[in-house]
Amino acid sequence: MSDFIVGLTGGIGSGKTTVANLFIELGIDIIDADIIARDVVAKGSPALHAIRDHFGAEFIQTDGQLNRALLRKQIFSHDKDKLWLNKLLHPLINEQTLAQIKATSSPYCLLVAPLLIENNLTTLVNRVLVVDVTEATQIARTTLRDKNSTTQVQAIINSQIGRESRLTHADDLLNNDDCSLTSLRASVLELHQAYLKLAQH
Repeated sequence: MSDFIVGLTGGIGSGKTTVANLFIELGIDIIDADIIARDVVAKGSPALHAIRDHFGAEFIQTDGQLNRALLRKQIFSHDKDKLWLNKLLHPLINEQTLAQIKATSSPYCLLVAPLLIENNLTTLVNRVLVVDVTEATQIARTTLRDKNSTTQVQAIINSQIGRESRLTHADDLLNNDDCSLTSLRASVLELHQAYLKLAQH
């Protein structure tokens, strides 16, 4: 198990996945909170049954998978439903996260979580690395990538912690506005060396 944990976060479209993949190339174990969040509501899971009982059968697709688009729409417009869903899923996600951290073997590991700060996962990590871009970059990248409208992307940005607040939690900052993989790789390598040193102590 890695005793030193770095929490990697950033707003939508900031390039967290790209940064995480560069750490993977360096042999670092990654725990991805988004993948865990998808796994806990997988087809046939107890959490998925609870969602169907609470919200109704139309929230489950014909193939037995969760209708994510419908659920997202529901919780974005109903705070009470969002609270209910968080209460159901957060303990399950935390349990899985801790189990995956225990299974790591690299000198340090990376917990990749878009809602690291909002969901108070900072308590699990030794350091917080924020991938930062301007809001204009977030909107441009996400509309291109997900084929979402600017309004939809703006709603997601508004539902996440504000950029200024996120930056106040950062121990390390990675600016990813210039989009050059070469400069990003160099920055990741520099952080990697620093984390190796910190992990030894």
